[in-house]
Amino acid sequence: MESFGDPWSLLIVRDIVYFGKKTYGEFLASEERIATNVLAARLAELEKRGIIKKCDCDYDKRKDLYMLTEKGIQLIPILTEISLWSTQYDKDTGAPMDWIATVRADKDRIVRLIQDTVREGGAVFVGPDSVLSKLSA
Repeated sequence: MESFGDPWSLLIVRDIVYFGKKTYGEFLASEERIATNVLAARLAELEKRGIIKKCDCDYDKRKDLYMLTEKGIQLIPILTEISLWSTQYDKDTGAPMDWIATVRADKDRIVRLIQDTVREGGAVFVGPDSVLSKLSA
């Protein structure tokens, strides 16, 4: 739990996996409104623990991109289980029910698809190569 168990670290990993966020500014713009000092500290800690890696941005040399390492990608089954759990026990969950039904129907395949998509730089819900677009193709 010390590696990734605080709420902010999990939200950063969630934002990478589900929403394709990659830059400091994109994480800062999340609706949870993380403070700048907390975000900087969590990104540094996740990088130190080998869950994310910081890369140079090709299109803007002033920006860094944050991506999951293989160690971070191995957290995807845990994130999936948390999502499934929240739909059962949290009436205010933001998880889309049609997505949850898709995951429940073939969880192992969907988890592998998410992992492969994130390895390729994609995300679950956004982008032309998202998991959703692959499932509807």
